[in-house]
Amino acid sequence: MSKLFPHLFSPAKLGSRTLRNRIVFGAHTANMAENGVPTERHVAYYAERALGGAGMIVVEPMPVHQAAVLTRGNFRPDDDSVIPHFQQVTRAIKDHGAIAIQQLYHVGAHGDSDNSFHAHWSPSGLPSYHDSDGSHAMSEGEIWETIDSFVQAARRCQEAGFDGVEVWAAYLGLVDQFWTPWTNRREDQWGGSLDNRTRISREILTRIRERCGRVGLSVSDEPDHTVALSRQELAEIIRLHDEQGLIDYVTCGTGSYLDFYKIMPTFLYPEKLGADLATTLKAAVKTALVVAESHIRTPENAETVLGEKAADLVSIVRGQIADPHLARKAAADRPEDVRGCISCNQMCWGRRSRDYWISCLINPSAGREFEWGGDRFTSAAIKKRVLVVGGGPAGLETARVAAERGHDVVLAEASNRLGGNFLLAGLQPRRGQILDLLGWYERQLDKLNVDVRLNTYVEASDIASFQADTVILATGSVAPETGFQKALPAMPSLPGIGKGNVFSIESVMARHARPGKRVLLLDEGGGWRGCGTAWKLAEDGHQVTILTPDPLVGKELQRTAADFPLRRTLRQLGVTWLLDVSVLEWHGDGVTIVDHNTREESFVPGDCLVLATTNVAANWLAKELESTSQPFMEVGDAVAARQAPYAFHEGRKVALRL
Repeated sequence: MSKLFPHLFSPAKLGSRTLRNRIVFGAHTANMAENGVPTERHVAYYAERALGGAGMIVVEPMPVHQAAVLTRGNFRPDDDSVIPHFQQVTRAIKDHGAIAIQQLYHVGAHGDSDNSFHAHWSPSGLPSYHDSDGSHAMSEGEIWETIDSFVQAARRCQEAGFDGVEVWAAYLGLVDQFWTPWTNRREDQWGGSLDNRTRISREILTRIRERCGRVGLSVSDEPDHTVALSRQELAEIIRLHDEQGLIDYVTCGTGSYLDFYKIMPTFLYPEKLGADLATTLKAAVKTALVVAESHIRTPENAETVLGEKAADLVSIVRGQIADPHLARKAAADRPEDVRGCISCNQMCWGRRSRDYWISCLINPSAGREFEWGGDRFTSAAIKKRVLVVGGGPAGLETARVAAERGHDVVLAEASNRLGGNFLLAGLQPRRGQILDLLGWYERQLDKLNVDVRLNTYVEASDIASFQADTVILATGSVAPETGFQKALPAMPSLPGIGKGNVFSIESVMARHARPGKRVLLLDEGGGWRGCGTAWKLAEDGHQVTILTPDPLVGKELQRTAADFPLRRTLRQLGVTWLLDVSVLEWHGDGVTIVDHNTREESFVPGDCLVLATTNVAANWLAKELESTSQPFMEVGDAVAARQAPYAFHEGRKVALRL
């Protein structure tokens, strides 16, 4: 029994089954199917989390009908040919001691015609909040067809070896649309009274119960929209289902298609969001277990929720994407070894939003477990002495994995701290989880006896003194000093840049620059480099104006469901912006900008100009070594300036090959 997490690692009964702990790896769209069936990528992905100690795994949602297909990687609906493929998934989960559940879903009005090639079905024909289409108000026959499609999907799950199913009634999907008066305007037996509005879910659950047994229900909390069900209204609905013995558990998430940003909340939101609804529903049920989900990242979060009796189980999804062995480490009272999710959404929801299979910024093995042997390491056949130059994301991951595999590693970092530009990102508001991750790397490198040498600037002439068998350059990237803008390709440098008071994002975040009161920030990236720095400057009392050639601030953050909450925060801090513009000249006291729509030029006053433009590789050492006989490899931004996930990925990949 864990001494640090006694509630988390107490067993729980789910019907006739006993869960080994109260940690759930909840349903989420991994989007890994090929031709509509799970593959070895799926099998290894879920197996790793079961091996990592999760008590229950809810496999990603199965669309129950062609109208419910939402993504390229969805499973085939209405097709028994998926059964043998899912048998491999359930076997992998159960062989490692976890209970296997599959979620069944129908998005109702909020479909995706590009993927489904089917009209969206809904109670009353309201518009989709997922794409720009309308929906079809279901006939009586189509409602019964949909009910049967849930039952047949549950049958396939049972034949595939799942221990039960979870019916998705969250996020204002189809079931929730029938429950909610705003979306259900029917005047027949499926609308109006509570009894009528819950008829479809009761019919679905009753028939699944009779056929397959164990059933869960997934719901979500949407307190910011008055048209959505309130917590008390949801509690009344769940109480009804519980009293009729239709559910074994209920999972409590957050957000909806009305506010997609809270479904996978980033660091802009408080932690343990799902606990509020869970507390309300726990008071309403007599027999069903209550699962708290949404932004419960860590074992400490989970233990607090359980200790406060807000829930019976906790679903940690992104936390177990980031570290599949979270449960096993916590059970051994080693929470300091858990690689904590940084709530960025960049490679999980960020890739899913573009219809790719998901991965993880800080765990590049996510989705590649079948290729890389999970998030575990085998010893190298030949032990080598490895020199890693640069302590940013690529260098840290290279050094850690090489040491895990038994190599003798020296990590040389020119500055007095590890992290590189990623450290500067961690100094932006609300991004302390990045600093926590860097602390994790420091602990792991220390445990692995990596020789970390700070304040060690390495030149080509120094390489021989390290007596390394393998040299890996992870020297990162730097801001160019030209002020070149992609939106103005014919202008190689920014006129007036030599007049001073023009700073890079990195110099501002490292406090090497002293911006004036009025800051003009040119953002060509649309990500956290520019937007997070604008946030920091505004919090520090500067008057910030963002200039961007994009049609909105935070363009690249749309894929992570962070752009609108960010813009709302910036507006509250008094930040202003000009869209579809670029800078023609810096005058020392302001800039001349051009509007890309009208070609009109205008002057914007400011005390300094901060540039968030594309970095360039800091590859000076590589160029020096190219003229010598010293072999080397490059990883991360030393190859080309990119976002952090590719640095972690290349660091892992190179170290696995040593």
